[in-house]
Amino acid sequence: MCDSNKEPSLEELKEAKRQIDSILHKLEKTIQTLESKENPQRYLSQITLAKRRYRAMMIAIDLIEKQMKNI
Repeated sequence: MCDSNKEPSLEELKEAKRQIDSILHKLEKTIQTLESKENPQRYLSQITLAKRRYRAMMIAIDLIEKQMKNI
């Protein structure tokens, strides 16, 4: 675990990115599954939440990649 007083190492950033990539993959599958249901309107709140989480994870990936370039 990284110390809050120091910058994360390149290895820590790579692992964080790998973990977020896994979450993104799962969110993509969740969104596809919910949108393909017989009545997707019934799952609108879950779809919206999954899409917002997906976007947040994409922002995190972008920030991690920028930080990795600075190391």
